[in-house]
Amino acid sequence: MKMISRRIPILALAAAFVLLATTSTSLLAAASEADFNAAYAEAEAANKQAGAQRDQWTTTAATLANAKKAAESGNFDSAVAEAREAEALAKASVFQATHEKDAWKAAVIR
Repeated sequence: MKMISRRIPILALAAAFVLLATTSTSLLAAASEADFNAAYAEAEAANKQAGAQRDQWTTTAATLANAKKAAESGNFDSAVAEAREAEALAKASVFQATHEKDAWKAAVIR
């Protein structure tokens, strides 16, 4: 029961990151290839950071692939949104890794 209650804030934070990433793009003017390149670079950097902590989420890689496909088809609005979502997912996985680094000790039966 304790493990579930501790994971809820992590999932809520991940959902907030994803929501923020997807809504912020719709508030901007049409995205360009340069916007996509910048967003994609930030997402890849965050994903590499997650990889360094050995906590990459598979959804991040899939979202990065979707961003690249959208950019290749010329849909930069969607590509930027997907890249920002991938960045949010990667940052959430980094947060989870950092949070769970010591939190597991509380779940171990003593």
